[in-house]
Amino acid sequence: MTEKIEDPAADIAWMRRVAEEGRQAPMQGASILFAAGLLYGGASLGHWAVASGVAGLDMSAVNYIWIGVTVVFFAVLVLVIRALKRAGGVETSANRASGTAWASVGWGIFALSLSMAALVWRLGEDSALVAFALMPSMIMVFYGCGWAVTAAMMRSRPLWGLAIASFAAAPLIAALTGSDSQYLAYAAALFLLMGLPGYLLMRAARG
Repeated sequence: MTEKIEDPAADIAWMRRVAEEGRQAPMQGASILFAAGLLYGGASLGHWAVASGVAGLDMSAVNYIWIGVTVVFFAVLVLVIRALKRAGGVETSANRASGTAWASVGWGIFALSLSMAALVWRLGEDSALVAFALMPSMIMVFYGCGWAVTAAMMRSRPLWGLAIASFAAAPLIAALTGSDSQYLAYAAALFLLMGLPGYLLMRAARG
């Protein structure tokens, strides 16, 4: 029978080390957030242009916009992950935690998209209109969770601000459902709460 020996001093030292890592180490993989914000923000602008009539295209064009951007994003994702592996370097506990959080966000959004597709197949497009209208808001909630975990691990107040802003954007975007400006607002949220922070964090990691 083995007896578990607790060492409070070691536990405190470990927590202090995690906290110091979070403050000192730049966030890895910020280029993925930058790419996601830029590409999907652009897709949202395209959706708005089609829905508002500015583009002069049939609404079916939005399907090709989102599918095409997703294909491009996955290609970028593969290239960035390979580049990060080649770069190597020291991976901190904070970076591992935030990386896992954002990977979970990505897989969560992917599972949500498949669920929406299953809903359309099961109930028909008309029955799924409300669910699809809520999609941008649900994605902003996912992003809020990702920023919250990253902010906690990095001990960063500005990142907490991004988390709160992402959560706040969800109901605001939902309130625009049925309006052409819904996807314009979604594009702004993606650019400001994903693309721009990802770019700034990417520059900090390089600098």
